[in-house]
Amino acid sequence: ITIVILPIFILITTVRSISGDRDSNVLEYMLSFPISLKQYYWGKIIGRFITVYLPVLFAMIIAIIYGALKGASIPWNIFFLYTGLLFAMSSAFLGIAFFISSFVKSSEVALGIAFFVWIFLLAFIDIALISLMMQQRFNEEFIIFIAMINPMEIFRVAAISLFDPELTVMGPVAFYILDSMSQGFFVFISIVYPLALGLGFAFLGYKIFEKKDLV
Repeated sequence: ITIVILPIFILITTVRSISGDRDSNVLEYMLSFPISLKQYYWGKIIGRFITVYLPVLFAMIIAIIYGALKGASIPWNIFFLYTGLLFAMSSAFLGIAFFISSFVKSSEVALGIAFFVWIFLLAFIDIALISLMMQQRFNEEFIIFIAMINPMEIFRVAAISLFDPELTVMGPVAFYILDSMSQGFFVFISIVYPLALGLGFAFLGYKIFEKKDLV
C-alpha cells in the first residue's frame, strides 16, 4: 500500500505547488512581498513536506499506541528504521514533484507528467523487470541495477528486509542483494539514496525556477 499510494499522493498534491500558483496569479502576488525566490521556493518545499509526512508519522505512532494497548512487544528498531524509510521516500517524491512544477506552467500538464512518472516507476519494479529479462534475455545484473535505482523498489526491498532479513519472499533479487551487501548497509543506502535523490531534484528545480519566466 505504501509504495503504491504514498508516491502518487505526494506527486499529485505537490506537483501543482508552483504551477498552480502561476495559474491563479498567486505567485505574482507572493513575489510582490519582500521575499526572495529562494525563500519562496524552499519555504514551499518545507511546508509541503510537513503536510505530506506528518499524516504518515501520526499513522505510525497510532499503530505503536494500538499495539501497546493490545500488549504486543514494540520493535522500536523497526519502527525508527521504517519511519526513516518513509521520510526518505517522501523526500524523493517531493523533490521530483517540485522539479516538475518548476518548469511546467499548466497545472493540467503537471498532473499528467506526475501520473506518468508514477506509472513509469511502478512498472520498473523488479517483478516487471524480471519478466522482461526472461523474455528479452537481458543481463540479470543490469536488470536488478535498474530496479535498485528506482526509489519505490529500494523502499520495497528495504521495508521487507526489516521483517524478513533473508528476503525469502523475493526470489532472485534477494540472492543478488544478500550476496552484494549486508542487510544493515542496504537499509542505510535505502535511506540515504532517496534523500539525496529528492534533494538533487529539488535543487535542480530551484535552479530552473530562478532562471525561468516566473509568470
